Amino acid sequence: MTTLRLAEVTSDNVGAACDLSVAPHQEHYVAPVARSLAEAYAQPGVAWPRLVYAGDDLVGFVMGAFDPGCPIDYFRCGIWRLNIAAEHQKKGYGKFAVEAVLAEARRRGEESATVLWVPGEHSPEPFYLRLGFQPTGQRHEGEVVARIRL
Repeated sequence: MTTLRLAEVTSDNVGAACDLSVAPHQEHYVAPVARSLAEAYAQPGVAWPRLVYAGDDLVGFVMGAFDPGCPIDYFRCGIWRLNIAAEHQKKGYGKFAVEAVLAEARRRGEESATVLWVPGEHSPEPFYLRLGFQPTGQRHEGEVVARIRL
């Protein structure tokens, strides 16, 4: 069985991270890794970007957000981005990445975490629902806000 792990983004792997791409029909639903890294750079105290490796292969990117003082409650702790390379989907890597962010949230003493998604035909909604996230009834700029209790 291949060992899954998270790794920090470094000067050695940032190029490969920026080259990572989701399936074409998913591009409308998640920002490219390069944009996520720019946002992480702009908010280093909040963003928690990590690369997902299966053995030595880069298979994905996940970015958590931890901002306990944020006035918007659903931005205090959660999944900001999840990009699994098109050729590596349906192998459990996304689930691993989400669970790793949730483990970090627990380590920080958080009681819940959120995720937002754009609704639509190729939305990640079914994936997040399977993991236990439940819509809160809130929307943010057209995106569904969902929460999971830790």
